This record gives sequence, C-alpha cells and structure tokens, in this order.
Amino acid sequence: MVKKTLLWTALATTFAALTNSVLADDVITLDQSNFENEVMKEDLMLVEFYAPWCGHCKALAPEYETAATTLKEDQVKLGKVDCTVNQDLCQEYEVRGYPTLKVFRKGDTSEYKGTRKADGIISYMQKQAAPAITDLNADNFEKFKESDRVVVVAYTSSSDEKSKTAVKEVADKLRDDYFFGLVTDESLAKEHNVDTFPSLVIYKQFDQELDGGRSEWTESLEDGVKIQEFIKTNSVPLLDEISASNFAAYADAGLPLAYIFADSKEMAEPLIEAIKPIAQKYKGKINFVHIDATKYGPHAGNVGLKEEWPAFAIQHIDTGAKYPYDQSAEITTKNIETFVDDYVHGKIEPTLKSEDIPEDNKGPVKVVVAKQFSELVLDKKKDAFLEVYAPWCGHCKRLAPIWEELGDAVQKQGFSDKVVIAKMDGTENDVPAEAGFTVSGFPTLKFFKAETNELLDYNGGRTLEDMVEFINENASNNVKISLTKDTEEETKEEEDAGHDEL
Repeated sequence: MVKKTLLWTALATTFAALTNSVLADDVITLDQSNFENEVMKEDLMLVEFYAPWCGHCKALAPEYETAATTLKEDQVKLGKVDCTVNQDLCQEYEVRGYPTLKVFRKGDTSEYKGTRKADGIISYMQKQAAPAITDLNADNFEKFKESDRVVVVAYTSSSDEKSKTAVKEVADKLRDDYFFGLVTDESLAKEHNVDTFPSLVIYKQFDQELDGGRSEWTESLEDGVKIQEFIKTNSVPLLDEISASNFAAYADAGLPLAYIFADSKEMAEPLIEAIKPIAQKYKGKINFVHIDATKYGPHAGNVGLKEEWPAFAIQHIDTGAKYPYDQSAEITTKNIETFVDDYVHGKIEPTLKSEDIPEDNKGPVKVVVAKQFSELVLDKKKDAFLEVYAPWCGHCKRLAPIWEELGDAVQKQGFSDKVVIAKMDGTENDVPAEAGFTVSGFPTLKFFKAETNELLDYNGGRTLEDMVEFINENASNNVKISLTKDTEEETKEEEDAGHDEL
C-alpha cells in the first residue's frame, strides 16, 4: 500500500462522495455493556466508532446502513459505537478521529482499508469473509468469475505445489482487495482459453472492447512481487472516471496518474476518445483517468493547473510531483502524445510551487521557499532543523515563538555557521523531490545532518528544552546549545499563553 501522506489524505478527502437515503436499521448499536458479547466472539464483524456531530459520520451513515442490510445475507454483522457516550471504550481501541472503522475477528482487530461507500464496504467485507483463495470447478467457476468487478484466477497443475503456495501467499497479502480462485482441472482451463500451466488471469467487468475483459500472466507464479504489481496494474480500467470509490485502487497501483479535467459529459467524451490510444500505449506505466471538474475543480491546483477547462496533467501520488500540460494549448491526440512521450523520456521537469525568494533573510529563523530548498536546507556544511507549517494551523502558531527562541539561541551563541533553524510555508511551497520526505501533517519537523544530509524525524516535545536537547544529541558539528534560566522562563510563559488557542 502506498504511504498515507498529507497529499494522499487531501486527495481522498477531495473525492468525498454524496450520500443516499437511509435504509432499514440493520446496524447493531454497541456500548460498553454489550460490546464484549456482541463483538468479541464473532468470526467477523465491522465496527464504526463515531460522533453524532461529525459530518463525515453523517455522510457515512446511509452507506453503512445499506451495507449492513446487504451483508446480512452473508452473515456478516456491522456495528457502531457512539464515542461521545462510550469514551472509555473508544479510548481502549485508540480511536483518534471520526469515523474510525475496525474489523474484528474473535477479538483481534485490524484497520478497515476500504472506501466509505456501500458497495465498497460490501465488497471489502465479503473479501474478509471469503477464504484467501477458492478452489474452482465447473460448478462454481462462472459464479466466482462474476462475483466482483475484478477477480484473479490462478491455473496450475494439481501437483505444482510451489506455484500453489506462491499464489496462496499473494492471495493472503491482497485479500482485502481481490477475490482469488484456483483451477487445477486442465479441461476446465482449456474451456476458458487457458493453455499455459502455470498461469494467472485477471477477469474484469470492464475494458471488454480492449482485451475482452481479461489480462493474462504466463510467466512463473513464484515471483510474488511481480505478480502483485501485475494485478494492481491491470485491475483498473484503461481510462475511467476517478472518484472516492476508486481512488484507493489507483493510489495502490503505484503508477503516475494522468488526469483529464472536463466540466461536462459533452466536453469529456471527445477528449476521452482522443486520449485512449495514448492510455493504451502507456498501459502499465501511467494510469489515465478523467475527472468531473464541476465537483473536483479545486483538485486542479494540486496538479499545477488553473481552474480552466478542459485541462490535462500528470501527477505522482507518492511524491506529489506534478506535470501540467500547457492550458493555452489544444488537447489533441498528437499534442498529448508528444507531451506524454517527453514526460516518459525525462524531458519535462516537474512544476514546483514556490514563493519568491525573500529579499531579507538574515533573521534567526531562515525562511525557506521551494526554489531555494537545496541551497538552504541541503547545504552539507551545516545541520538544518526545518519546520514545515501552515499559517492556519493552531499547533504551528503555538510553536512559532518557541521556534524563534530556538533560532535566536543558535544565532546568539555563535552556531549559525554550523546549524540552520528554518521554516517553510507548506501551503505555498511544494516539498521538492530531493528533500526525501512528504508532509503528513502540520507542523512537520525534520532534521538534516551535515555532510550526509541524513534525514531524522523529530517526534519529541514542543518545548525549547526538548528541541535543544535533540539538536545537541544529533548535530554533526559538535553544536552544544545552552539555555539560561531567563530563556527557559520566557519560553514557559509563551507556552502558557498559547494553551487556550484553538
């Protein structure tokens, strides 16, 4: 799975879906008194921890109800816990945000990793309920093949234990996302146009005109990593609309995403047809999608575009690197093919959002902008302690005077030539790829060691004393910052003054 960075989270939130009407109440209401009896002995159960005032919880409610009703047929139960009433119970299960969904198996818990739409919840829990891999025969093959939008079937001889074991290992790792089947009957394999043993076929309920709705792997099944990559790459359509229900699948595939922005069906259709040949040409290297600009127009800013349609851009989900197509140029097959070819061959540099370099940067805390990041932060002659902040962030506001005190201590004690205390506005500047990290929240604090640029995460306390201790322990240039009693008392006053800020 791809790491859930701020970028990933922001995109997933951007694709939040609208809700439908509430169906019958088949969700079990749980509390401290009945949780043990209702949950801990169940073979499989999904539990939502929520707060009544939470907007995301309200949006999830009708989807959750729909899923609960459908999953009754599979004898899979769904429950919910009101955390405003059952605070101890929610604390016991480390609920830190709403809604939090957890899968329970006889008391053992794991995080729910599916979407918050009814069909996604149903599919995810059905996969949880099914065996990791199902033995298929003539009686159950067709039903299994149609059981989900994407299913994976391995074909091996009955005596090929190595291949069967390898497929079982892949199925165990990907059971949250796909149904896996196994065929050892050679006549059944031939009936379904499979002549190679061992092999693997992905059956899809899309792309029928492209590849007949199937993608086949005919090499060894023993390389689990390659098999997983093949499955993830071929389990998304050639050129589909992206939304909350399928964003995770694209993120998990790990490929760059090429977006077509259009604000109407009439605008989108000719663009999709024009770009389909390019999507086919680069299948397995880039995933192409189209996006409804009337709903998700602000996402254009995430990929370096203005909110003007139509538009096209490529983005790396993992690093956030973005390659916007010139919005003054026409979107045609020829133009986009040239653009994508240049991108693939490294002829296009990613667009980097950056503020202007400040004219005066002599203060104790250096102001970093994206275009000057390497010069200030990755200078191997100095250690660098960097804060990435957001102007609206309350935690950042509380840290600001302490961060200034830290910079002031470094400057006054003559260590400015050995360590840099720096800050960067993460809402106005991209973190460049050479930085080696992505932002997962504000403030983000990173320490770069001199000589090697070794990157250390700072997860300590937010007091001046804590951060000075961290620098003294990790600095490469024998920096030893001392704190006077007056400095500590000033810092304590600043911390106390900030406690009431929301």
